[in-house]
Amino acid sequence: MKIEKFLLITIFLLLCLSCSKEEKKISTISEKSIELQILESYREGIKELDEGDALYAAKKFNEVEIMFPQSEWAPKSTLMAAYAYYSHQYYFDTIEELKIFIRKYPKHDNLDYAHYLMGICYYEQIVDEKKDLNSIILAKKKFEYVVEQFPDTDYALDATFKLDLINNILASKEMYLGRYYIQKKKWIPAINRFRKIIDDYETTIYSEEALHRLVEIYYIIGLQGEAEKYAYLLGYNYQSSEWYKKSYGVFDKMYEKKLKKSKSNKKDGIIKKTFKSLFN
Repeated sequence: MKIEKFLLITIFLLLCLSCSKEEKKISTISEKSIELQILESYREGIKELDEGDALYAAKKFNEVEIMFPQSEWAPKSTLMAAYAYYSHQYYFDTIEELKIFIRKYPKHDNLDYAHYLMGICYYEQIVDEKKDLNSIILAKKKFEYVVEQFPDTDYALDATFKLDLINNILASKEMYLGRYYIQKKKWIPAINRFRKIIDDYETTIYSEEALHRLVEIYYIIGLQGEAEKYAYLLGYNYQSSEWYKKSYGVFDKMYEKKLKKSKSNKKDGIIKKTFKSLFN
């Protein structure tokens, strides 16, 4: 009886051990199967991207992110889907993918790249700066964020360069409007436009002309003190520029008038003196 019990216990233990090994084997196979599925979808996405089918490539990358959101391949796949769309100028889809990436993986190592690529998408949609400012403003905001948050990266370096170009575009718009208001003799709106260039876009190529225009306008409306103030700023920063020479000419007109009057009086005095001496 004891022997039978012992045999039953032994058989039971052997069965349990066998099941345990089988479960472990199945689990291992399952894990390998998942990893293989991830790699298969990811590699297929790369292949399609290389062959030029961006939409299908993005679909395969999205499969990885949707089916295996906890894997290390999920954030990579989201970024690759964004790049696939960007490679064929599907800017809206690129931006949406990048928004997902930034929201889901706020501490990822490639976060700087995600923000930079979004800025590039806005930047490349700039068509006509005189009509559509939305893309310009969004690109500027995103590039400023890249420079501020990731200052020691190549992305920040390129973002700084593109910010200079964007600021020149925005300054040119203000200059265009300012010149228009001068033609219409609308002095206050013109002053506002030129002062905006000085305040917000002082490093652009338009700052010199903006200072000169302010000198010109203030002189015309009789505010000589304000005109002199901006002429001094222009001379201090751009003394060798053509715009400084023009501003100097604004004040020189008054000087020339006084000089001509002085010469005229002096000439008259000599003539009268000579004339009188003839009768002595």
